[in-house]
Amino acid sequence: MEENPNFDVNSVGNGGKNPDFDENSIGNGDENQAGIGSNSITNEEGSISEMGQENEEKKTRIVQTDIGAKNGQNKCPKCGSTSIALSIKKGLLRCNYCRFEFAPEKVEGWVTDIKSLNNEVRGSGTSDIAKGASDVVTFKCSSCGAEVVVDTASSNQARCHWCRSILSVNQQIPNGAVPDMILPFKLPKDEAKKEIEKFVGKRKFFANPTFAKEFTTQNIMGVYFPYMVVDINSHAHLAGQGEKKIRSYGTSDRKYYDAELYDVDREFDLTIEGLTIESNADRLKSGSDKTNNIINTIMPFDVENSVKYDSNYLSGYSSEKRTTNINDLEEMVNKQAKDIARYQANSTIQQYTRGVKWESEELDIKGRQWKTAYLPVWLYSYQQVKGQSKQLHYVAVNARTKETMGSVPIHMPKLLGITAVIEIIIFLIALLWDVSWFFLIIGPIFFAIIYSRYRNAGKRHYHERETKANISNIKKTDEYVETKTKLPNAMMEGANNASVMGGFGMFK
Repeated sequence: MEENPNFDVNSVGNGGKNPDFDENSIGNGDENQAGIGSNSITNEEGSISEMGQENEEKKTRIVQTDIGAKNGQNKCPKCGSTSIALSIKKGLLRCNYCRFEFAPEKVEGWVTDIKSLNNEVRGSGTSDIAKGASDVVTFKCSSCGAEVVVDTASSNQARCHWCRSILSVNQQIPNGAVPDMILPFKLPKDEAKKEIEKFVGKRKFFANPTFAKEFTTQNIMGVYFPYMVVDINSHAHLAGQGEKKIRSYGTSDRKYYDAELYDVDREFDLTIEGLTIESNADRLKSGSDKTNNIINTIMPFDVENSVKYDSNYLSGYSSEKRTTNINDLEEMVNKQAKDIARYQANSTIQQYTRGVKWESEELDIKGRQWKTAYLPVWLYSYQQVKGQSKQLHYVAVNARTKETMGSVPIHMPKLLGITAVIEIIIFLIALLWDVSWFFLIIGPIFFAIIYSRYRNAGKRHYHERETKANISNIKKTDEYVETKTKLPNAMMEGANNASVMGGFGMFK
């Protein structure tokens, strides 16, 4: 039988009424949702149309996602225990005392047919974080009367220090700590350990010796990270020019290409379901001293299987709270939506073998649906100290799909030394056997491959192709313009049909 690592027999509550919530312990945030911004996405050339005042008149519908939620003690209806946690094997909440299992609840009121989505729909958990809102919430324990403090910056639960009952924060408060929904852990800790050990085990040879000595999976943590999940109903219109290759000719040193140039126009309806964005500002930032892209890379999650938020899902796990609002993430959402539209259009332009240069990209938003969610990750972290600088490396496992990515500290003297040996060997071969000096590039290529394999600094979530999307009502126009000859490049100059504008790291 699966046991919860935090189970304590002494944690069983003694019954009683729901505790009184101390409203003075949190900031008094503004309960109004932020106003709707422009529902039209504009590219850098300003070629995308604005929907104007019509959108300003559209209303936002709020889905109240914490209906029936209670703060304080959540007791087992059979035995009265407050020690309730997730059973990973069954995906259900279970009483740690009598083993009673709770059926998961779904949030009612979401638009499930994205084609019918109009205007703005927002979960109540997406409301703006109030300035100065406190992370600390205080409850009065209904079993013994003690004052219990919950620091929502790190957890939405706390034990009463007298009677050991567990008190939870389940109602939404204006500091971003309580989301609309949660996706429970599915991958057991032992399996996550194996994935991390396998990932690091393949990268031991050039690993930093201190890291290799200290590495252990005993300290991996299960963490619920905060995300914004967005559904979009839209209409896309892209116009530009594309080239079809007719033939190529020339010598091995110099090649030329002939191609037919066409005016290309594509128009279609686009639905995007479950576009997922990190909503903790620290996780969105990139840099030479950060490896946040590792956590970004293990997406996507099966967010459609999320359930109504309940703090008991957090029992035995850590969590981070949301620190951004919809307005903070809107630009990134818009750019990623455009990336998805551009990628979806590629299936309609396959005849343009040299690429397409889109000169106008319009994406008119008919409706959007915003939800906040906690999504599960198994996380190993290691802080590398180099003189006065420190760098935090992660190995992360998606606790739903098992996808794994990581950053392993490199022993640079060893890597540089072997790269130098390779260069010396190639130099001697070129000197003695009259081999092309071009092969000296093998050393730098070797270095780049090993560095990339260990650090994975360029890895990211491919939102443009991994996000669930569908196009319909496609309209295509292709008009011949001219034949171009003796072109020096294999691909069309300025082709941007494979470009990505909303990748990880754009958040400032």
